[in-house]
Amino acid sequence: MGRPGRRAGRAPPRAAAGGGTAGASGTDPAACETCLVTANDTPQPTATYDSAFLRACRREPVPHTPVWFMRQAGRSLPEYRKVREGVPMLESCMRPELVTEITLQPVRRHDVDAAIYFSDIVVPLKAIGLDLDIKPGVGPVVEQPIRTRADLARLRDLTPEDVSYVTEAIGLLTRELGATPLIGFAGAPFTLASYLVEGGPSRTYENAKAMMYGDPGLWADLLDRLADITAAFLKVQIEAGASAVQLFDSWAGALAPADYRRSVMPASAKVFDAVAGYGVPRIHFGVGTGELLGLMGEAGADVVGVDWRVPLDEAARRVGPGKALQGNLDPTVLFTDKDTVASQAREVLDAAAGLEGHVFNLGHGVMPNTDPDALTRLVEYVHTATAR
Repeated sequence: MGRPGRRAGRAPPRAAAGGGTAGASGTDPAACETCLVTANDTPQPTATYDSAFLRACRREPVPHTPVWFMRQAGRSLPEYRKVREGVPMLESCMRPELVTEITLQPVRRHDVDAAIYFSDIVVPLKAIGLDLDIKPGVGPVVEQPIRTRADLARLRDLTPEDVSYVTEAIGLLTRELGATPLIGFAGAPFTLASYLVEGGPSRTYENAKAMMYGDPGLWADLLDRLADITAAFLKVQIEAGASAVQLFDSWAGALAPADYRRSVMPASAKVFDAVAGYGVPRIHFGVGTGELLGLMGEAGADVVGVDWRVPLDEAARRVGPGKALQGNLDPTVLFTDKDTVASQAREVLDAAAGLEGHVFNLGHGVMPNTDPDALTRLVEYVHTATAR
């Protein structure tokens, strides 16, 4: 499945059974290929352990700067549009074989250093029975928003059985991916709460922030409940074989640092703490969060994602030592010519030169109209420019 000319030391995705799961017990990766990991296990080397991506997350030397893209599996790929044709978004997230195919598509095409599990941040909310849907051109829409204390009763615990399709899909993926790591992900409590309280996407978050300011007790209980659901969803992914996890706090940039620390950070920290025992890297990303970068690292992340607004050297100063950074090319650069893309990517790499660890990514997700070939060329450029 891999493209010709893959870099030495990187195993391509494969159809044969194989591919260790993150943290599975035993020191022989080949003997761990079908093992499930729990938080009580001692993390051990697996087929993915020495990948450039995981090494960068651990702030260890790498053969080249690893690359993956948020929304790399998505509408920019014609093969994605073909397999998704006629299949609603949430339904596509619940078909293990379709999830597997979509997740693998950008790995095959672009030679990225990691796959990210194809899903949506509202999947665990749908799985516990909330009446919501993802409407084309709009986004997640909640039929009955969460606005009162009585509404909290609708947020029951998430069990592995609720998302058995996730366990099945990740099992299929780890066998296909071999030594290429799989990133699991979930929405952070604040972003999920914003959707639930607003009833859908918002530019102002007026209802969510009104609850945060006006009824801090209810707000804290809501985020705490969502932290439990999010942690359970990440645990399912890790125990099935995800090698790392990313917490997306897409809308946290709407918060002032004091509000984030007081009203949001405790819930995110609870999520990170809940999965700390698995020994997999934990990535934290938000949009417009330049003023929050230090706090996002403090919440418990091993890797802090940075959007395009803050140069990586400045981001490192704000985050402080002991963290790797991920990012942060402006996604719109990919609509320019090849030389401009290379020049802008070079600026990102130069700003990252002094970092303890760096995973190259965009500063936000791949835009739907992006030329897939531009992404493929970008991966090749970063690999070549940073080869050690």
